[in-house]
Parts: sequence; C-alpha cells; structure tokens
Amino acid sequence: MLLGVNIDHVATLRNARGGFEPDPVLAAKICEKCGVSSITTHLREDRRHIKDEDVANIKKQIKTYLNLEMAVTDEMQAKALEYLPHSVCLVPEKRQEVTTEGGLDVAGQLDKITKFIVPLKAKGIEVSLFIDPDEKQVRASAQTGAQFIEMHTGSYSNAFATDREDDEFQKLKNAAKLAQELGLRVNAGHGLDYKNVGRMHEIAGLYELNIGHSIISRAIFTGLESAVKEMQELVK
Repeated sequence: MLLGVNIDHVATLRNARGGFEPDPVLAAKICEKCGVSSITTHLREDRRHIKDEDVANIKKQIKTYLNLEMAVTDEMQAKALEYLPHSVCLVPEKRQEVTTEGGLDVAGQLDKITKFIVPLKAKGIEVSLFIDPDEKQVRASAQTGAQFIEMHTGSYSNAFATDREDDEFQKLKNAAKLAQELGLRVNAGHGLDYKNVGRMHEIAGLYELNIGHSIISRAIFTGLESAVKEMQELVK
C-alpha cells in the first residue's frame, strides 16, 4: 500500500496572508524526497488554495507522480490536458463547501463522465473517480472506463472510535472487493489520520492512500519530513 500526499493546505496557509510562503513546490519536493508515491493538488474552481501556477511548477520540478483532483467541468478538463498530470481524480465540488462533501454521483451522470474521461485517457492520463463506498457507484464507475476508484473514507473517519465504526468500515471493505472483481484498482482517502489509518490494512488490495490535512497539521509541530515519514510507517 502506497502513500500519496495532498499538499493543498500548504497553499491554504500561503494564501491566508498572500506572498510566497510556505511554498507548495518546496512541500512537494520534501514529500518526494521521502519517497511518497504521488503528490496531490486540488485545483478548485475558486482557487482557494492551489493556483494554476502551483500545478505547472510542481509538474515541472518533481519526478514523483502528480495527481490532479478536479471537478467534472470543461475548464478543468482543459487544465488537465494542458498540464498532463500522471493521473486525475474526479471529485464533486461545491463552492460553499469547506472540504469535499461525499463522493461523486457517477451513477447519476454516467454518460457525462464516460465521455468526459475519453480525451484524458487518450493523452495517457490515468483516471480515478472519488466515490462513496456504495455498490451502485462502484458498478457505475466500472462502466466509465476509469482505471481507479478512490473510496471516500470520510464517514469511516468520522465514525472512528464510535459504535458506528465497524459498519462504516465494512462498507469500505465491501466496495473495495466489488471494485477489484470488476477490474478497478482501489485507492482511498479523506479524513484519514495517524489514529484511524491503521485499519486500512484490513482492506485487501488497496493500492494507495491519499492523505493531506492530517499530515500538514502534524508538520506544523514536527516538520513536514518527519510527519510524512511517520505516516509512511503506519501505511507500510
């Protein structure tokens, strides 16, 4: 199981005051030095954290895979085709949300998403769909031609250490099993931290965990390299 690091909130801190510090590109380089499998940036419609130039500069300056999280819009499709990241993860997006709330409704827009990913795959970009661990969404994802799903682990993370934890975790296990039976590779992320990430080892075949907020939060106190390495050990 691999670890990808989302560096969006390095940019959030930079944007709080403006200027250039802290630099998301430097954060990406530190994560790369630690041997992470990918760097994730979410280029939102309102550019609340990652900016266009961040994506361009990271793509130029790192060899580690760049994963671009993005909404299913014409603008973002054009950006992906311009920057040519190693992979994209298609996510739902609402301007008023603080962070991504739930998974993409693939089943409800199957034709749109299937057509949307065709030019991305034609350019060699791997496509992942960020979905809730729901059978209907998994089956729809397998019909789109995407190579990956990323299971939304937010409900599990919120339920951790409560009487709902096992139920939410079983949904992840079931969804991962079904996805792999349908030929999809499986990533997971959202809300995972240093306490709840351990159970991910119980899900057979997970390829990569994408974790951001908890690592950047830990880095304030320990430094980014230490925070990444600590999470890597838990993931391994």
